[in-house]
Amino acid sequence: MPASIPETAPAPAPTGASPTSALALFAWLSPGFPVGAYAYSHALEWAAETGDIIDEASLQSWLADLLVLGFGRADGILLCHAHAAGLAGDLQALAEVNTRAVALAPTAELRLESCQQGRSFLDAVRAAWPHPTLDDASRALPPDVAYPVAIGFAAALHGIKREDVLEAFLFCVAQTLVSAALRLAPIGQTAGTRVVAALLAPVKALALDIPSLTLDDLGTATFRADLGSMRHETQYTRLFRS
Repeated sequence: MPASIPETAPAPAPTGASPTSALALFAWLSPGFPVGAYAYSHALEWAAETGDIIDEASLQSWLADLLVLGFGRADGILLCHAHAAGLAGDLQALAEVNTRAVALAPTAELRLESCQQGRSFLDAVRAAWPHPTLDDASRALPPDVAYPVAIGFAAALHGIKREDVLEAFLFCVAQTLVSAALRLAPIGQTAGTRVVAALLAPVKALALDIPSLTLDDLGTATFRADLGSMRHETQYTRLFRS
């Protein structure tokens, strides 16, 4: 893999099928898009029960680590490489990125979280924003499709720039986790909004750093969150699937 991921001309889409601008991201990454993001907490449920997240400050710290040291950074790298595969129309490269993404899921629940959303995202985009290469990818890929891989590939095919989809994806991850935390931790909506605003800076820094990284740079260091996911599997009372 090269040190950086080049941006070349995207694969052509049928007339009228491509979103013409990054506005499509507002639909693709909105809470109403049918991927089931509301059902997952990425182990926040365990963190809240054990007292790791008790207030605004602890939530902000936990989420910043998940983004910068954990799956946020890793998913961003995977998204960029899937985007490059989409620009090249390279289904083999896409399959290789997806295989690595699925294999690196630290627990069964986190694998479900990513793959259920990924396959649902792929199906929803194919239905509303059709593209022949997206159909080919859907047939070529296994049932388990990692969420960032599906987003990066679809964005490239529809002419959405890498920097736009990467930044939007990372920010959407942050917002989704804050939404989950509001249902779990003793913080209100105003505090949650402050946490979202505070996460803008790390999101922008990540979005600038990630495109220069290769698949060899994949890795996370959020061990307590991973252990929390394992313990969530046997948690007695649960609101979320992960």
